[in-house]
Amino acid sequence: MENDQGVLVDLYVPRKCSATNRLITSKDHASVQISIVDVDANGLALNTSTTFALCGQVRSQGEGDDSMNRLATKAGLLRNVWSYQK
Repeated sequence: MENDQGVLVDLYVPRKCSATNRLITSKDHASVQISIVDVDANGLALNTSTTFALCGQVRSQGEGDDSMNRLATKAGLLRNVWSYQK
């Protein structure tokens, strides 16, 4: 929740799983949030990053690696790693 000045005033801001779009609750201790920093041609880190959040259910089913590959390919961070199976 934000106040009149636009400052966050909640102690807990819920996240959504990037793979399943499910709400990650405060009791989901198996969830992770991974930030991938953008780099330039020389390999130096820029000030921008891409963040992915995975819920504990995705990780417990062993789908974390496949989900990260799919999300990174969709975001343009990987090529020829994940392909859609019809």
